[in-house]
Amino acid sequence: MNCTELLARTLYAEAGTRPVRAIEALAALAVNRARAAMPRPARIPGAAPFAPGGHARLPEPGLQEMTAACRDPFLFPSRNPRHPAHALLAAPHPGDPALAVCRRVAARALAGALADPTQGATHWHPAESLPAWAVAREAVAEIAGLVFYRLEMGERPASPAPPVLVAAA
Repeated sequence: MNCTELLARTLYAEAGTRPVRAIEALAALAVNRARAAMPRPARIPGAAPFAPGGHARLPEPGLQEMTAACRDPFLFPSRNPRHPAHALLAAPHPGDPALAVCRRVAARALAGALADPTQGATHWHPAESLPAWAVAREAVAEIAGLVFYRLEMGERPASPAPPVLVAAA
């Protein structure tokens, strides 16, 4: 299965019943996540961010990074074999118009022709649920029933303070 089909099936399993805006947002999130996993090029010391060597814009992720992002079960829950939508990854309905939409969106995302409505988001969840990692986070966008967050890679939610014992007087 090529990268375009892998991304299309992932989008179909996660957001095939949602509006096109949600599908585009998830595709942009996959590109953001793949881009964040890429090694950062060396920056010329003293170069302004937009000067040559300043790297204001990172290169587009390759097929290897996109494939890894699409197969991440923590990014896309339908990758987990026990998820209810997992069957749509292996055997999508061939005549479903939503699958055709997902294929077009995936092709645009991999070609770099898809705008990012998520403002660089790297994490998401459906608006119907609130996972524990999102409790203390501020969303950067909410698009068609999906909530998006921008977290630095490796950033962990803050731990609660340890309990303090107070002596009774």
